[in-house]
Amino acid sequence: MKIIIHGGFFSESSQSNEVKVAKQNSLKAIVKKSYEFLETNSALDTVAYAVSLLEDDELYNAGIGSQIQSDGVIRMSAAIMDGETQKMSGVINIQNVKNPILVAKELMKEEDRVLGGSGAKKYATAHGFEDFSTEIPQRRKEYEEKLRSHGKGTVGAVAIDKNGKLAVATSTGGKGFEIPGRISDSATVAGNYANKFCAVSCTGVGEDIVSNASAAKIVTRVTDGLSIENAFDRTFEELKEIGGFAGAIGIDYEGNVFHRDSHPTMVFASFDGVDFEVFV
Repeated sequence: MKIIIHGGFFSESSQSNEVKVAKQNSLKAIVKKSYEFLETNSALDTVAYAVSLLEDDELYNAGIGSQIQSDGVIRMSAAIMDGETQKMSGVINIQNVKNPILVAKELMKEEDRVLGGSGAKKYATAHGFEDFSTEIPQRRKEYEEKLRSHGKGTVGAVAIDKNGKLAVATSTGGKGFEIPGRISDSATVAGNYANKFCAVSCTGVGEDIVSNASAAKIVTRVTDGLSIENAFDRTFEELKEIGGFAGAIGIDYEGNVFHRDSHPTMVFASFDGVDFEVFV
């Protein structure tokens, strides 16, 4: 059993020591709590749980603390995928819910599993998700001053459970000040993908990740026999060719955990029950 989570990209120059320590403590606490959850739950349930914890922490750009778009509205996207069944579900540009990832998970049981905008919100309301504003004063201040002090951020989790099953979940509050209606990579197979062989969650510039089909490429390459390291290497070389900016975390069917980013600024944490790895 192993789990790795990420908290997106952050600008090193914009972070105080206090914020860095807070993120480090947060990531370590969430990955440990999620591993404990994994001990008695499936990988699918665990990645949804882990991402919901990240959504609940205003240090990250997902759920509470999501970025505000150019028209002053917060729209969030999230997706989850089961490596065993290869079912993926997600919400795109959903408004006024606390945990988009839990709405995405609820959609796993539906035939129509990816919903957007008002349809996603109506579904959430019908299934007991209360109306909730995820705006915090800091994001409103950033919006009003037209600043992006935290850069491009997304959160994600990848887990392998005691039965060797893989799952991935990803959630984002967007990049901030985008054109209303813009679609991120998080609720697509470019940013969130899993099968029986590998699971990957991405963060960074959504348009670059989609152009490179990053998560799907890595998983497909592992499926075709490449090691997870080589699959990451080849995919990030192709990302470099288009000047792309991204980071990714993944686990393969043998339990190998791997991460890579274009620049050393993706924050993440992993735990296998014994050893932590945390980077902030």
